[in-house]
This record gives sequence, C-alpha cells and structure tokens, in this order.
Amino acid sequence: MIPLRPLGVGEILDGAVSTLRAHWRTVLGITLTVSAFVQLTQILLQRFVLPRQPQINADASPSEQLEQLGESLRVSMISAAPATLLGLMATFVTTALLTFVVSRSVLGRPVSFSDVWRDARPRLLPLLGLTLLVPLIVVAIVTVGIVPGLLIGSGVGALLVFLGGLGAMLVTLWLTVRFSLSYSVLMLERQGVVASLRRSAKLVRGAWWRIFGILILTALLTIVVTMIVALPFGILAYAVDGDGISSLFSGGGEPIGWSFLIITGIGSVLASAIMYPISAGVAVLLYVDQRIRREALDLELARAAGVPGYGTAAPGDAIPGS
Repeated sequence: MIPLRPLGVGEILDGAVSTLRAHWRTVLGITLTVSAFVQLTQILLQRFVLPRQPQINADASPSEQLEQLGESLRVSMISAAPATLLGLMATFVTTALLTFVVSRSVLGRPVSFSDVWRDARPRLLPLLGLTLLVPLIVVAIVTVGIVPGLLIGSGVGALLVFLGGLGAMLVTLWLTVRFSLSYSVLMLERQGVVASLRRSAKLVRGAWWRIFGILILTALLTIVVTMIVALPFGILAYAVDGDGISSLFSGGGEPIGWSFLIITGIGSVLASAIMYPISAGVAVLLYVDQRIRREALDLELARAAGVPGYGTAAPGDAIPGS
C-alpha cells in the first residue's frame, strides 16, 4: 500500500484512500455501522429528548434579551453534550478497528473483520482510557485558562478570560499534535496509556510543524469530502421539508420534522463512513512514517511483509513495536 521509505504528504493521503479502496467491504462495514448507530441515536435524542432552542424576542428589553441569550447558550451546551459523547464513542470504535485495517494493509496481509477484531480486542480497555483521558486534559487546560478571569469578573476579568482562553487554545493545539500518534502507539506497540502519550511526544519531537500541516490538510480534506457528500442531502431535505431547517434554528418548541432528520441523517452517515477511514489511515501512516524516519521501521516492515532479502518475521506480528 505504501513504499517502504520515508513518506511524502501525497503518499500518506494516497495510502489512506488506497486502504479504503482496497478493503472497502471491511472498512465501510465498520464505518457505516458505527455512523448509522451514532446518527440514529442523535436523531432520536434531538426529536424526543433534547430541549428546543428558545425564540429570541426582538421586542424584549435588553435585560430580557440577555436572559434569553443565556438560556439559548444553556440549551446549546446541553444539546452538545450527547453529540460529544457519541463522537468519542465513534472515535473509540473506529480507531480500535481501522488502526489494524491499515496496519495489515501496510504489510499486505488479509484484512477481514474477524482478523481485525482479534487484533483489536485486547487493546480496547487501554484505548478507552486514552480516549477519555485526552478530553479530560483539554477540559483541565481550558478550566485553568478561564476560571481566574471568571472569578475576578468585571472588565479585567473579561480580559483575563480572553487571554486565558487564547492561551488554553494554543496549549491544546500543541498537545493535540504532540499526542496525535498515541492511539497508534497504544494499539500497535501495545503500550499503556501514559507510556503511549510519552512515546507519541518522542516521535513527534522535531517534526511538530510537519505533522501539524499534514493534520490540518487532512482536516480540510475531510471537511470538503463531508460537504460534497452531505450537501445534496441537505438540499433534498430542505426541498422535502422546508419547515425542518427553520424549526431547527428558530426554536419555539416545535419538533423538527422526521423527513428532514432522516434525509440529513443519511447524508451524515455516508459522509462519516468516508471521513473515519481517511482520518484513521492518515494517523497510522504518520506513525509509520515517523518510525521509518527515526528507527528504520521500513526494514522491520519488509521482514514482516516477507519481502525477499530481509529475513522473516515471527508469525502473527503486526507493525513491530519498539
């Protein structure tokens, strides 16, 4: 799937897409199932459980409008919580399975769901710990950044909230790139949660800007793909149920129409089914690339893949650990 040498940006992106093309049955089977479950749960929550956005009365007094705005923000935060948890769950499942899809593809080995599940199952509990730990670190950083300003209040407090929030955002971005390889380390090298974070930081050291650029490019690519896939469904949903989109934003207690939710949900499922393997593939191939550059992993991969002249690997080896 990839040349056994340091990879360029185009080769990393092409390798991720090649995995989707070569093993589309396994990949789409995983991603469609996860995406459909997540989207169905979101639709049911949005239709029956989550509160509707309150209407902002333009004729209300400034104090009433401020109160309405605060209520709107509260509802938005409540509505975002289930989506965040479902997103973490989807990331957890797809990372666990797609990591081994890509690693097997790199070695030219058969890729079936049973093989992938057998490899991933022993690493599910540590991966769950890592999946929960990373958001907690982000929450802690943001809390430290904005709480002092909130406690002070007034104009000085607002300035501290802005500066602290900006600082927290920059620190979070730095750590996100620094720990971006930790999931691949945890799954493929079978290390613990903290050890995976340390190992990722070691692999990223000296290549932060390169990895940051590739991650940004991948994010832009997935956004474009998501828009291309989901936009026609959004237009169709509006044509079928024009009131659905207006009720989504205007609030007032009116439930969103089923046709609007179902059509847009189908578009989201298809977009996610393509987005997940590209993101997971880039993450694993970045890990492989960094190890090739730093630790001559290409020689170990050649042995594991059975390339003539490189010796043989032990049966059952995935991408070799450190």
